Amino acid sequence: MIISATLSPGGSPTRVLHLWLDGAYEFVCSPLLLDELATALTYPKLRKHIDADEADELLDLLRRTALSVDDPKTYEGVSSADPEDDYLIALAEKSRSVLVSGDRDLLALSEQIPVYSPRGFVDLLSV
Repeated sequence: MIISATLSPGGSPTRVLHLWLDGAYEFVCSPLLLDELATALTYPKLRKHIDADEADELLDLLRRTALSVDDPKTYEGVSSADPEDDYLIALAEKSRSVLVSGDRDLLALSEQIPVYSPRGFVDLLSV
């Protein structure tokens, strides 16, 4: 969702980030999530939209203001079609949070776990 916000500044992912900054919900992250984001923000495709200084500022903002929790040690619950996303499911479960993602593999689990598209989450907060 954060990556999508950098690619589409006028879209729902950006609105989700603005709602967080406005205090509408608490953003939960972990070291593994921040590491994955830091790596992704170096990809050439993203560098066209967010330069190194902006990426560092975004990561610093998340480190300073998001709720940071330890990465889950193990997880044996619902699994994604993409096993690399299972830590996100475990993180959401551990922190009693919802997932907000545009990832189709995660969204496919919406009947089993609380996962919303960015648009769906904006709508949820607007109720």
